[in-house]
Amino acid sequence: MSYHEKSAWSMAVVTVLIYVSYGSNIKGWLASGDIANIEYAGTMLWAIGTFMVLAIIIHIVLAILSYREDGKEDVRDQEIYRFGEYVGQYFLGFGALAALLMALAEWDHFWIANIIYFAFGVSTLIAYIIRIVAYRRGF
Repeated sequence: MSYHEKSAWSMAVVTVLIYVSYGSNIKGWLASGDIANIEYAGTMLWAIGTFMVLAIIIHIVLAILSYREDGKEDVRDQEIYRFGEYVGQYFLGFGALAALLMALAEWDHFWIANIIYFAFGVSTLIAYIIRIVAYRRGF
């Protein structure tokens, strides 16, 4: 398994873990029914920060473990990365459109922020899944 495939697998797992963790925290607050008083910003920022720190640590570890592959990125790796990003960006665009419509309809900030956060997560996860499938099944 190449460095890029290992990266896609590990980041897909981290993405799912972070979003499930954030969702479980928010779910408890949503049960209270008072959306206007939910302090979601700190939790969201912690989730984003944790994702970034884990991504850095994972890529450092993968680089150390894959030192023999250093600089061995070929055209196929570049095309797989590009294709995954292209597909993932469509979902980010849909999320941005949903957030725009929610803002125009004057929805609560909680919902707008969470749909944007969700769109980032879905687009990231789909990009990683596309890469994994491309590495496993062919491009």
